[in-house]
Amino acid sequence: MSFKRVVITGVGALTPIGNTLSEYWEGLRNGKSGAAPITKFDTTLFKTKFACELKGFDPVNFMEKKEARKLDPFSQYAMVASDEAIQDANLTMAEINLDRVGVIWGSGIGGLLTFQEEVRSFAAGDGTPRFNPFFIPKMIPDLSAGHISIKHGFRGPNYVTVSACASSTNAMYDAYTYLKLGKADIIVSGGSEAAICIAGVGGFNALKALSENNASPETASRPYDKDRDGFVLGEGAGALILEEYEHAKRRGAKIYAEVIGGGMSSDAYHITAPHPEGAGITKVMEYALEEAGIKPEEVDYINTHGTSTPLGDFGEIKAIQKVFGEHAYKMNISSTKSMTGHLLGAAGGIEAIACLLAIKEGIVPPTINHFTDDPDQDPRLNLTFNKAQKREVNIALSNTFGFGGHNCSILLKKVE
Repeated sequence: MSFKRVVITGVGALTPIGNTLSEYWEGLRNGKSGAAPITKFDTTLFKTKFACELKGFDPVNFMEKKEARKLDPFSQYAMVASDEAIQDANLTMAEINLDRVGVIWGSGIGGLLTFQEEVRSFAAGDGTPRFNPFFIPKMIPDLSAGHISIKHGFRGPNYVTVSACASSTNAMYDAYTYLKLGKADIIVSGGSEAAICIAGVGGFNALKALSENNASPETASRPYDKDRDGFVLGEGAGALILEEYEHAKRRGAKIYAEVIGGGMSSDAYHITAPHPEGAGITKVMEYALEEAGIKPEEVDYINTHGTSTPLGDFGEIKAIQKVFGEHAYKMNISSTKSMTGHLLGAAGGIEAIACLLAIKEGIVPPTINHFTDDPDQDPRLNLTFNKAQKREVNIALSNTFGFGGHNCSILLKKVE
């Protein structure tokens, strides 16, 4: 059978360094940090007192107050980012077949704040099981995709992938596969997360996963730096409109890039730690290159998972060197988590967007907060430290990996 080509025709971003696509790109280009003291709750007793929160976001600027109260923040973020992407793609509902428009979204945790607040309310009461009737619909991850489809009448494939921090890349890869097989014309994809709350910060602190650099939050996320001490929690959403190429051409859509391949693998090693030799990461990048039918030396830029954890950063770089060989020293590599923090299940969405914009603008966003070289890091690698670099980017690779050993990569290519 012949496979369909898949392109990206619309984008929306709600991030700690910008609440729109243009603001996000401006933040990336300028090496802006989104980290600051947490405002959502009292952090006095917490080891980590900062995160990459959204700035100036109010859901009632985008939806009715009554409607906003029915949605956990992760679904609010999904609605806002997807609306921007749908508008950016210039989708006219009367002119497309809604039976062939789907939503495949990603979220690693879903409604954590809702779960936390409902349980706290119950625990503070007299034992009578009084719960908000929207408790379950607000909490479960799949409702983000459900809300998007209900608002716009999209009746195609509809679900949410949950693979920890690989969730939204997983969602985009699934969307790409459905479109490639001709099972839909358009799929809204990406991911959202809202885990900056007592349970989220407390839980990741217990895992010793978060940076505790409270004295300098804006420099705490420092992938590949000798003194990195953990990731910085972020929140937000990234949305992309994936569309079958001929369908996009017929309606005169603008095209950001083509999705040319992807891959999925498992470390099969540990519930939270990555494989020390990057075994699963090596395979997932090899799978992506194989599906795309390209050679390693054709890749210009890799947006790494790069969380600012010692084990994670090291394993991914080892895998890149193994897969790309000498070409690893000719590519640009960067971790935009140094600016946005780690958006968990939404990370792949906003990082794929960073790749798209690097392709479109010919600018590679930086890895900020590099102060001290890691003696275990190969100095020949171009990790795009501290400042964006101009470069023609024809093909970009986005990597995301999650607790449980879930690995997913996606390859994007400029369309001439």
